[in-house]
Amino acid sequence: MPELPEVEAARRAIETHCLGKKIKSSIVADDPKVIDGVSPSDFQASLLGKTIVAAHRKGKNMWLELDSPPFPSFQFGMAGALYIKGVAIAKYVRSAVNDTDEWPSKYSKLFMELEDGLELSFTDKRRFAKVRLLKDPKSVPPISELGPDALYELMPVDEFAESLSKKKIAIKALLLDQSYISGIGNWIADEVLYQSRIHPLQHSFSLSKESCETLHKCIKEVIEKALEVGADSSQFPSSWIFHSREKKPGKAFVDGKKIDFITAGGRTTAYVPELQKLTGKKTGKAPSRSTKQSSDKDENGDGEDEDELGSNKETTEKAKSKKGQKTSRGAAMKPPVKRSKESGSDDDGDDGEEKKTTKMSKTQKTKVETSQKKLKNSNTSAHLKKKAKK
Repeated sequence: MPELPEVEAARRAIETHCLGKKIKSSIVADDPKVIDGVSPSDFQASLLGKTIVAAHRKGKNMWLELDSPPFPSFQFGMAGALYIKGVAIAKYVRSAVNDTDEWPSKYSKLFMELEDGLELSFTDKRRFAKVRLLKDPKSVPPISELGPDALYELMPVDEFAESLSKKKIAIKALLLDQSYISGIGNWIADEVLYQSRIHPLQHSFSLSKESCETLHKCIKEVIEKALEVGADSSQFPSSWIFHSREKKPGKAFVDGKKIDFITAGGRTTAYVPELQKLTGKKTGKAPSRSTKQSSDKDENGDGEDEDELGSNKETTEKAKSKKGQKTSRGAAMKPPVKRSKESGSDDDGDDGEEKKTTKMSKTQKTKVETSQKKLKNSNTSAHLKKKAKK
C-alpha cells in the first residue's frame, strides 16, 4: 500500500505542477464507500472555480489547500493513487492504473481539469481509500489523531530512545501505530527493522540505547532514500528486504540469507532470523492492543513472544471462565433429585446421597435373594416330577 514516500511523491508532483491554477471542471464518482460524507454534485460544486494554493501531507494522508474552504483530502488506503496526465509520479506495488489504461481510469474517484488543460485523477481500484471535503482537515480525524510525521517531525534521537523505553509493546506494532509516528506502514517497518537488525516482536522497552539510535537513523535513511528516487520501488537499493517481501516462503532471500514470514502488529512481516533475533528476558504482559501478534519462536529457543504468551494466557483464562460458567449453568439446569420419605433431607446433600446408595444396595440384594429362591423352587419341582415318573 502507499506509505509516506508514495504519498509525499504525489504531494510534490501537485506542488510542482498545479499550484496557482484554477479548477475548470471536475467529476466525482458516485461511490459513497470512497467519497465520504458528501454527494458527488456538492463535491463538484465546491471545487469549481477554486484555485489550488498548496498541497499538504501528514503521515499517509494528503489534502489540497484551495483559495477558500472546504478542501479535498485523501486517505490513500490500500491502493489509492494520484495521477497527473503526462507527469510521471511514483508507481508502487499493487498500483491499479497503467500508462496504457483509459484516461481517466474507470477506477477514478475524483477527476479535475485545471484552467491550463492539465488533468489529475485520484484512483482506487480496491475502494479502501477515503476522499473527503473538509473545512479544516488538520482538526478532524484521521489527521487530527496522527502522531508526529516520520519525515518532517521525527522526534530527536534521545527523546525517541526515552519514548521506546516506556513502551511495553512489540516494536513492529509500535511502528505501525499512526498515533505514535505517522507515515510508517508495513514495508517501511520491515525495512527499518531489517536494517537495524531488530526482531519485529522485540519489546520496545527492551531495546538498548544503541539499537534505538540505529533504528532512528534507519527510519530517516529509508524514507529519504525512497524519496530520492521519487518513491519508485524499482530503484530502491538491491540490498533492501523490500524486493523479496512479496516472494513465497522458502524462496525469499536477501543477500543470500533466508527470509521468514510471521504476523506482527496484525500484518504479514518479513524478517531474517539469522540477523534479527529476540534478546533479553521476556517477563510480564504487554498492555492490551487493538492489533494481534502471532507467536514466533526465536532462534535461542525461548519459545513464544511475551505479548503472545500474555494473549494466550488471557485466552486460556477466558476459556476456563466460560467452561466454569457452562458447568454452573448445566448444574443449575439439572432437576433436583427426588428424595423419598425414608431418605429424608439434609443441608449438605452428602448424607442424602449416602442413604440413596444404601437403599439401592438393599433393593439389589432383595432382587438377588428373590431370584435365588425362584431357582431353588424350580429345581425342587423338577426333581419331584422326575421321582414321580419312576
